[in-house]
Amino acid sequence: MPAHRTTIVPRFGELDPYNHVNHAAYVAYFEAARCIALDDIEMSLSDLSERGLQIVVTHLDVRFREPATARDVLNVETRIAELKRVSSRWKQVISRESDGKELVEAELILGVCDLGGKPTRPPSDLNVTLSRLMNDHG
Repeated sequence: MPAHRTTIVPRFGELDPYNHVNHAAYVAYFEAARCIALDDIEMSLSDLSERGLQIVVTHLDVRFREPATARDVLNVETRIAELKRVSSRWKQVISRESDGKELVEAELILGVCDLGGKPTRPPSDLNVTLSRLMNDHG
């Protein structure tokens, strides 16, 4: 069970000529789900920016298993697998709501930086809040 779940409905402009969701759209789905997950734990990107911090993707590995189509409702499961001093490892899975089939999975490394892009150790309260995405809470 994921720490966070987001529902996505593919839009016409995200489809390829075969009526499949274009592979690039999945990266946007993963990003949207991470932003929503952060908002839901009261850590919006704008709040981080006001504190002089940003969370940036430093590595993204995506595995495509099966295409989604225009008629599919998709669930994006997001969780943090590991928290380190200035980085975290996230796992995300996109599945089809109708049958639960896992279609795409991603593993990401995210780093905490100052607004100039320099890696920085986050305040302890930031990691405490992020740890909520490591546990099952709906």
